[in-house]
Amino acid sequence: MMDRRKSIQTMILGVGASALAFHGCKPEGGEAPAPETAVNTDTNYFGRTPKELERIEKLNAEQLFNEHEMETISVLSTVILPPKEPFGGPIEAEVPEFIEFIGKDMPQMQNTLLGGLMWLDHKSNTEFGVEFKSATLEQQQQILDTICHPDLDVPLDDQPLEIQFFALMRNLVVTGYYTSKVGIADLGYKGNSPNVWDGVPDEVLKKHGVEYDPEWIAKCVDQSKRNVIAEWDEDGNLLT
Repeated sequence: MMDRRKSIQTMILGVGASALAFHGCKPEGGEAPAPETAVNTDTNYFGRTPKELERIEKLNAEQLFNEHEMETISVLSTVILPPKEPFGGPIEAEVPEFIEFIGKDMPQMQNTLLGGLMWLDHKSNTEFGVEFKSATLEQQQQILDTICHPDLDVPLDDQPLEIQFFALMRNLVVTGYYTSKVGIADLGYKGNSPNVWDGVPDEVLKKHGVEYDPEWIAKCVDQSKRNVIAEWDEDGNLLT
């Protein structure tokens, strides 16, 4: 079975390559590409091993961010990915809780996350005299505009903490949102569904000198019964 933490770590910690794919401000000269998706942290997901379930329970019992930091993450996540009607946004998708879980599950992220949150408040207090979460949307965007464009010629790990922080947060927000029920509804994803098949075209049948048995075609190519599971008798004859 695929290791969940390795899978999600590959996606999220690969932020150096994917940071520009997730953004709260538009890259110069273009629109954002569609985001990727990652693994959901829902503990009811089937296939969890007992060891994984035990670890999830342990992490859920721990606390990484204090109340102020969680409020700041909530505000930041909605600036990065504004809510959409009628689906909602990061808050409805429980993105802040997702970010805290991932931060606990992957401790190597913690210094960047905690340091970045401190930087946001310091920058906002210096520039506007208020904490980031209390600044106006325009002020918040003004701050984020200074850190949302990594230097493509410099490895992300070698760039300032605030640059690394925003790239990571942007990735986590989009990942958390689009792996939630809210985000999936926003995408319009409905899961797998059977294709419509009306049989081999008439011109192909005529070319080969064959035709369908009317009784068979009525059973097998009736679109009103496309979701009905076929049943067979003991002799292998199709019943429905």
